[in-house]
Amino acid sequence: MPIAGEPLKPADARRVIRAILERGTVSFSKHALEEMANDELTTVDCVNVLRGGVVEPAELEGGSWRYRVTTEKICVVGAFRSDTALVVVTAWRK
Repeated sequence: MPIAGEPLKPADARRVIRAILERGTVSFSKHALEEMANDELTTVDCVNVLRGGVVEPAELEGGSWRYRVTTEKICVVGAFRSDTALVVVTAWRK
């Protein structure tokens, strides 16, 4: 069940991401794992981006709101499944 009020503003999405990192579940889609492998990224790399990166405005893709979180070198795209679950749908090295 999506989060009420989506799309979230970047600052609000950041707060939800941080809460999920502390108390929730982060999962990775098959596509994300394949793309991460192509760019030699680990799940730890992606979690670190989620923890410290810049959240960009949401984009509607395939019926769900997706949030890009970027650092200077890596981009991680996630979608909320609930207020306690985030799935990484793709990631890449810039």
